[in-house]
Amino acid sequence: MPHPSRSNQSDATWQSKVDYALGSVCLVLGLAGGYLLRGSSSRPRATAADPPSHPAIAYGAQPLPSLEEMKQTADKQVQLLLEKLEKDPNHKELLTQIAYSYEAAHQFKQAAAYFARALRQDPANVGLRTERVSCLHYDGDVDGALGQLRFSLKSDPQDVNSLFSLGVILWKGKNDATGAIAAWKKLLETNPNLSRRPITEQMIAEARHAGKHGVNDDP
Repeated sequence: MPHPSRSNQSDATWQSKVDYALGSVCLVLGLAGGYLLRGSSSRPRATAADPPSHPAIAYGAQPLPSLEEMKQTADKQVQLLLEKLEKDPNHKELLTQIAYSYEAAHQFKQAAAYFARALRQDPANVGLRTERVSCLHYDGDVDGALGQLRFSLKSDPQDVNSLFSLGVILWKGKNDATGAIAAWKKLLETNPNLSRRPITEQMIAEARHAGKHGVNDDP
């Protein structure tokens, strides 16, 4: 665990972890590496809307597509799905596939809207709600994302994903280290065998460290 006194190094290291945790191009708040589990619904495989992952591209040999280009690709991909959806507007699987396509293309507002429609058909689906949380967060609607997480926690106050995500968004979206620490402490208390305990404890330590430098701290 990084020592709090190593401010520059720990801040830079942790920022990269949080950025990764909050979701890269296609995961989006589904914390990669197993920190935040994906939803219970099956996610489509990566498509052309996903950013290239070839090492040469990662090192800048080829430019990444623009958001507009990604949107155009997603629009083409969902065209057939939208035609099917016209005949059955409440088809959860179609709504979910369209939502994932727009999410992968960074069209978070559209993705959140389709996830919302899918959730109307399956309100208890925590996986889909987690996806909507991520899209709302990346679209700048932090309060909306928090509202969705709290909705999930009403039905399952000990849900690992919701508590973990609540802490992340409170800290990084609201600068509320105290609230984040409280969420993560509850996560640890209610899930004693948590596999991600080390990273959660590290996040608590980093949030406390941030609190000492101007962000709300754990009393």
